[in-house]
Amino acid sequence: MASRFDDVFVHESAYSDEPVKIGAGTKIWHFVHILPGCDIGKDCIFGQNVMVGPNVKVGDRCKIQNNVSLYPGVELEDGVFCGPSAVFTNVTNPRATIERKSEFAPTLVRRGATIGANATIVCGHTLGEYCFIAAGAVVTADVPAYALMAGVPARRIGWVSAAGRRLGPDLVCPETGSRYAAISDTQLEPVTS
Repeated sequence: MASRFDDVFVHESAYSDEPVKIGAGTKIWHFVHILPGCDIGKDCIFGQNVMVGPNVKVGDRCKIQNNVSLYPGVELEDGVFCGPSAVFTNVTNPRATIERKSEFAPTLVRRGATIGANATIVCGHTLGEYCFIAAGAVVTADVPAYALMAGVPARRIGWVSAAGRRLGPDLVCPETGSRYAAISDTQLEPVTS
């Protein structure tokens, strides 16, 4: 389809329902479907076969890789990365013969978070800012900011910096030199001085 949005690339095989908002600089690739009521930020990239909505909010500079569905109740803040085939659930106990649309639970993915390929995010949880969910992990609880999560179910196996680098015992980012402080066993904060 031809793009009806200013400075937005929409592949001819993609489809967007009305009404939706799509920010400038966003690229929407093959076979993407954006349902009504979605609010998509600037400079996002949607890979092949992505489904968004209805009524989903996606922040600026998000990258949604191939074969990801963002269901109602999912909200991505700015700078979120969703790897190929990452899965978001919308109810905790689905049955084909029982309608549970009134039970959709919200899932908030905070700024800068990374979700690896084939990871599953069970609905009703918040993923903290700059957390890193390893490929194939299954998230079944809230995730602290800067946490490195892996396994089934996902457990914190370390900390990562805002640049996505694993932090050693000194809690200094090996890429940027940024420093972090452990507030508790479950909370890390950047040092701002």
